[in-house]
Amino acid sequence: MTFREIVGHRRLVGLLARAIEHGSLPPSLVFAGPEGVGKRQVALAVAKAVNCLSPVTDPATGLLDACGACAACGKIARGQHPDVLRVVRPEDKSEISIDQVREVIRQIGYRPFEGRQRVMIVERAEDLNAAGQNALLKVLEEPPPRNIFMLVTAMPAELLDTVRSRCCQLRFAPLAPGDIAATLIARHGYGERDARAAAAMASGSFGRALESASGEVAEARAVAAAILVEAARARDPRSRLAVGAALLEAGGRKKKDGKGQGSERGALAVRLRAMASLLRDVTILTTRAPEHALVNLDLRADLEPLARHYDLERLGHAFSAVGRALSALERNNASPKIVVDWLAFQL
Repeated sequence: MTFREIVGHRRLVGLLARAIEHGSLPPSLVFAGPEGVGKRQVALAVAKAVNCLSPVTDPATGLLDACGACAACGKIARGQHPDVLRVVRPEDKSEISIDQVREVIRQIGYRPFEGRQRVMIVERAEDLNAAGQNALLKVLEEPPPRNIFMLVTAMPAELLDTVRSRCCQLRFAPLAPGDIAATLIARHGYGERDARAAAAMASGSFGRALESASGEVAEARAVAAAILVEAARARDPRSRLAVGAALLEAGGRKKKDGKGQGSERGALAVRLRAMASLLRDVTILTTRAPEHALVNLDLRADLEPLARHYDLERLGHAFSAVGRALSALERNNASPKIVVDWLAFQL
């Protein structure tokens, strides 16, 4: 991944590219932001840019970038470059240990083997234990020449104040749904409908959008819209319970297919996230906020009827109820049937 291939974050990418070109890149950096928005990819793009054998100028921006094709870029992409080290939490451990940190510190005592700069990327830096973070303090404050440290984290508050104060922090925002959808179409072969559905429910995370089963997500949005309309019309308890049963229907079908309650729970969670996304957009329409803020822009025509049924007070209550239902389902392991019955009376 080169700078020009990064999805979104153009301002941050521009800052990094110009700093590399002018030789002013801070040697200790924290990349902070939500999961799945591309922080690790940007860190690897930095590693390529500082070590590329044939750097280029991006014709679209005029900024320095790696070629992406030389031997150094290829080794970094494959994780085989001796001067680009990634520190990650082992699968069988709950944290990044001080022994891993000491090994990194030992290596920076030597000159880079073949690159211009040695790059250390600590992924999920919040997994560093306190001893490991303290061990890093000296090298973060005074890194040896030709060494760059990048701590990548979704939870910068978990880092010690003394660590954060020694690093230049770059904050990555959630990606725009339009950027996510366009990339899913261009690079991953998604159809427009499925790409927009996955982007709408990804909460700005490209990683989450890729994890979504596109057909299931597209169906979930359509079902969620229909359920919200039916809930708005339902008056008596029997009708409300029918709304809950309809919300659970797809999960029931998957359970009959032999995939068990986990699939039923997963299908319901997808529908609830779709419902929350739709309620957010209805709030935008109701308050006459700019239309470009809609994440389900392709469902604009379906949102209008919902706006007629839900005033601001009801929208707030419904959005809160969907959030509580999703939390009960995912964190408290509540019964899907109980969750949908309760939610049906809250919408």
